[in-house]
Amino acid sequence: MSKITIDTLEGDGKFEAYIAEPENRPRAAIIVIQEIFGINEGIRRKCDHWAELGYLALAPDLFWRLEPGVELDPDIPEEFQEALRLMGKFNQDQGIRDIESTIRFARARFAHDNGDGGKVGCVGYCLGGRLAFMTAARTDVDASVGYYAVGIDNLLHEKHAIAHPLMLHIAGTDHFVDNDVQKAMHEGLDDHPKVVLHDYPGEDHGFATEMGKRRSDEAARLADQRTEAFFAANL
Repeated sequence: MSKITIDTLEGDGKFEAYIAEPENRPRAAIIVIQEIFGINEGIRRKCDHWAELGYLALAPDLFWRLEPGVELDPDIPEEFQEALRLMGKFNQDQGIRDIESTIRFARARFAHDNGDGGKVGCVGYCLGGRLAFMTAARTDVDASVGYYAVGIDNLLHEKHAIAHPLMLHIAGTDHFVDNDVQKAMHEGLDDHPKVVLHDYPGEDHGFATEMGKRRSDEAARLADQRTEAFFAANL
């Protein structure tokens, strides 16, 4: 496992990020934004996969102010409850600033390795899907993808600030994102020139996790194929 340390935007602290590097010169960088379960094996596998495809991949530890190094298993009820507790205490606005720090780190690393700034994308899951939307609206990230993002209906007032491509994967029977929220997402975003939404009827929250009970293999493969094509086109 390889980790690096990133300075906060404010310069008042440092946090760790898991890093996966490609064998050759990276084609771009991708920030992998955690679920509420921390930088666990599933998130690290996501990073490793992007590295295999030629990207520099980074997963910042966004819960570091609450409890550094969180790794939880969603299939263990006690750990799931602990994840919900941490999410309830998590400052999402501060999390976006830490993601922006990671974007800046990736660009600097890319420039050092490649001699130019390079492009940086982000992909997030669950809470990370929501943060991916916020990153698209609040930073200069070049492309963003959110899987089963939660609470997007109360972020739609920020959609005017999305200047670069954003893709959202929506689980049709998501028990955290009901039909009314999904309807609001479509009504608010279908006509946005930078946003594309994909629906997965019958799929529940977490369907694209790398492992465990939540994974739905066929839908996960389809969503991941779309994400890979999206980044190939936009990064």
